This record gives sequence, structure tokens and C-alpha cells, in this order.
Amino acid sequence: MKIIRIILGKIILLLNFLFSPKGVQRTTEAQQSADTKAKDLTLYQFEACPFCVKVRRELKRQSINIELKDAKDDSQAREELQVGGGRIKVPCLKITADGKETWMYESSDIITYLQKEFA
Repeated sequence: MKIIRIILGKIILLLNFLFSPKGVQRTTEAQQSADTKAKDLTLYQFEACPFCVKVRRELKRQSINIELKDAKDDSQAREELQVGGGRIKVPCLKITADGKETWMYESSDIITYLQKEFA
């Protein structure tokens, strides 16, 4: 079963590379505004997780540069996800606003949030 996951993961990453979406073009001021807003976001993810790839593709479509943390290979990121979000489940978007942290799971919810905030 593990070998199947490895093979499927590599196929997902290859297809994502080959069919990578184009990002939106913004004015310099609009991109700076988006980058400032994105500083409050962190995505906890696994590299080959299909739902994480789905979220990363939306980040690319929206030209959003946020911090990505690999909760599979980085033990510190995994611990942050466990303590802050309450469980190790990816993708998870950490939103920090006004000193308050919100942990958002579910790729569809994350994509809806990103489209609302950055589109």
C-alpha cells in the first residue's frame, strides 16, 4: 500500500508540474497589498497530498505567496499543527489576525476563503 501511495504521489506532482496554472496579473500596488495580507497566512501541507496540491494550485492562480510548512517531514511544523489546530490533518491554513489564530481545514473551505480574500 505504501508503494502505491509513493507512485501516485509522484504522478500527482508530475501532473501538477506539467499543467501548472498561470497566476493573475496585478498592479504592483495590488500585489504588494496581497503580499501584506498573505503574511498572516501559513499553509500546513504534505507535498504529494492531492488536496494540498489543489490548494497550492489556487495559491498559484491567485498569485499569493504564503509560508508553506511540510507537516510530514518537518517535526516542528507537525507539532505546531497538532498543538495549534488540534489534529494532524492537511491541508490546514493558519490565519493570524489581530493576535488571534484560526485553523482552517478542508481544501474547499480554504479555496473559498482565498478566493474571497484575494480575488
